[in-house]
Amino acid sequence: MASDQSAAFTPTTTWYADARTYWENVTPTVDGMLGGYGQLTNVDARDSIRFLDEFVNGKMGARGRVLAAPRIGKGRACDCGAGIGRVSKHTLLQLFDQVDLVECTEKFLTQARTEVLRDEVAADRVGRFICTGLEQFEPEAGRYNLIWCQWVLGHLTDDDLVAFLQRCAKSLPPGGIIGIKENCAVSEYAVDTTDSSVTRSDAVFRSLFARAGLTVLKVAVQSSFPNELFTVRMYALALDEA
Repeated sequence: MASDQSAAFTPTTTWYADARTYWENVTPTVDGMLGGYGQLTNVDARDSIRFLDEFVNGKMGARGRVLAAPRIGKGRACDCGAGIGRVSKHTLLQLFDQVDLVECTEKFLTQARTEVLRDEVAADRVGRFICTGLEQFEPEAGRYNLIWCQWVLGHLTDDDLVAFLQRCAKSLPPGGIIGIKENCAVSEYAVDTTDSSVTRSDAVFRSLFARAGLTVLKVAVQSSFPNELFTVRMYALALDEA
């Protein structure tokens, strides 16, 4: 990994094209999606489901006492940067009735449709396969209870990330949330020239969320990942209610 850690991030003029070229040359497998760490799928999904559960099913206390009612319905989630459908299958479809996939690499969507999510497609649990980059994606108003973005936002520039989050927030029904699961750097930015991506610090993420007019409802850190990897944080976001 060729990375440069700094306090500033200036994307190249070919930022998006370089990322697409990189992913076009990645095999459409779980190992390909996870950079050789395919064995992390189960623990990744476990922590994501735990993170989202209270929003979907409510929060229970001792002896079945209800501490919080569900915030969102179970109708449909959107998997942004979906790849071959790994997160849709192991995380989102464990909580939601249906999922849409948004992914800019066509061969990954083909693998999702014909192999990884073949049974779910047949059962009408997959709605749309949308081939586009997030910098261009316009979520349909009211369609999603949750818009989930995992290991993909590093491919967006800061300005495009803020604009994307604003489009997502505007499209959500009342109470809807944006879920984010991303690597977090120690420095403000760690730029990887191999895949044309940037890893942001927790502080940078929070400043961008604020720019987008979003409130952080919940944060958690992924557990049980190898020490050599970046810290991974999950965020639940909603529009400012003030």
